Amino acid sequence: MSTAGGGVGARVVSTVGPVLIIGSGLLGASLGLALRAGGVGVYLEDASPTSLRLASDVGAGCPFADVMDEAGIAREELGGAAPGYEAPRIVVVATPPDVADRVIVDSLLRFPGAIVTDVASVKGTVVADVLAALDQAGQTDHASRYVGSHPMAGRERSGAGAADADLFYGRPWVIVAHESTSPRAVLAARVLATDAGAVPLEMNAGVHDHAVALVSHVPQLVSSMLAARLVDAPAQALGLAGQGLRDTARIAASDPRLWTTILAGNAGPVASILRDLRGDLNDLLTHLDAAAELGPLRGGSVGAINRVMTAGNRGVARIPGKHGGAPSRYREIEVLIPDEPGALGRLFSELGESSINIEDFVLEHSAGALAGVARVMIDPAVADRCVADLQERGWRLITY
Repeated sequence: MSTAGGGVGARVVSTVGPVLIIGSGLLGASLGLALRAGGVGVYLEDASPTSLRLASDVGAGCPFADVMDEAGIAREELGGAAPGYEAPRIVVVATPPDVADRVIVDSLLRFPGAIVTDVASVKGTVVADVLAALDQAGQTDHASRYVGSHPMAGRERSGAGAADADLFYGRPWVIVAHESTSPRAVLAARVLATDAGAVPLEMNAGVHDHAVALVSHVPQLVSSMLAARLVDAPAQALGLAGQGLRDTARIAASDPRLWTTILAGNAGPVASILRDLRGDLNDLLTHLDAAAELGPLRGGSVGAINRVMTAGNRGVARIPGKHGGAPSRYREIEVLIPDEPGALGRLFSELGESSINIEDFVLEHSAGALAGVARVMIDPAVADRCVADLQERGWRLITY
């Protein structure tokens, strides 16, 4: 047991290495950084030599091939031991979903003493393909060492260059066992998730895949389809873009290749939710077309729009708040931020001096503006004092 440092403070690490991470992209490299910060030995493998070297150079682990070469270990001897070499105790498959099943099966056979998990964002097809491949090969006895998992973490940028040891901190990490998974494998995956700073929870594959379709996969598609409307938009329209468009289109910058494999692998649940969305959209279009023909207050458009907006209000109110559970209601203070070095840092510093905790924060910009708008969310109980302190310090606040 060791202690990890990092940007979120020290934490106890219980995972016993070495851990082999296959796939050195954002998730794999971030996990490597988190484990190494706690003193866990990490090996890395990747089909791309360039990606592997980058992950190694940022400190995510040592290339597994280098370790084998130094110890004089051949592939068929990977499960054994030699001077300078210790077989992986845990293998984490961090490849795209469309190849994860093959890598998982290969890992189970290469390392007969290791627990094998994967971090693919689709679980149903991966688990089914792994079990089918083991059955076909007559190797079903290895299935007990495999447990699926999925950390609910990521960002628009991909690759080891965007890796962060704290990427998983405070995020859910879903453990997806199958009917043959051993308790030892489940425990190892839970400990791994906890050591990365995540919050482990267990689901079956079907529940997981429908859940991520709703909260992750369909939002990605909707954002991408909205952003696609901007491709041929006139420059005058883009010049009017505000924070609302930036917020809804932000994840449209995600890696198309990765998301193609994710969405194709979870096609059933994604399609089901899209059909529900299409039904709502068709109903709204019917009433909007009628209003366009008959007049804005005719054709039932007012009621249809209100239904959509009200349903959206009810839905967003169910999204867990900052600390889990029901979302907290904060007071929003809008402060003009000059577009100059140190301005935002000064605002944060002076709020701290006033003992004001920033519960959430958004910075808005308008094209060509010499200042941005900082939307600072704070505890309503200290809002009046916060406003008075900021105005006394010379900050310009937007009031309504």
